[in-house]
Amino acid sequence: MTADGHPDVEGASVGQLISEVTTDLSVLMRQEMALAKAEIKAEVTKAGKGAGMLGGAGFAGYMTVLFLSFALAWALASAIPAGWAFLIVAVIWGIAAAVLALSGKKNLQQVNPKPERTVETLQKVPGALKPH
Repeated sequence: MTADGHPDVEGASVGQLISEVTTDLSVLMRQEMALAKAEIKAEVTKAGKGAGMLGGAGFAGYMTVLFLSFALAWALASAIPAGWAFLIVAVIWGIAAAVLALSGKKNLQQVNPKPERTVETLQKVPGALKPH
C-alpha cells in the first residue's frame, strides 16, 4: 500500500494483480452473502414473532366466540329448556359455517390460474422478432 491508501501495483505482474482482484471479489462476495443472511434472519425472526402473535389473537378470538356462544345458550335456557337453547346456538353456527363455505367455494371457482395477459403478451413475441 502507498501512503495515500492505494495499492502498490508497481512491479506487480498481471497475474498477481488478477489474483488480488479475484481474492478481493471473493472476500466481497462472502461478506455480502453473510450480510444478506443476517438481514434475512432478522426479518424471519420478526415475521415469526408476528405470526405467533396472530396465532395467539386467533386463539383468543376463538375462546371469545366460544364463551359468547355459551352465554347465549344459557340466556336462551332461561326462557326455554337448556337442550333446545344449545341446539339453537348450534344451528346458528351451522348456518354461519354453510354460508362461509358456499362463499369460499364461489370465490375459489372465480380464481383463474392462467395468467391471461402474460400468455397473450408471450404469443406476440415471435411476431415481434420477425423482420417486417
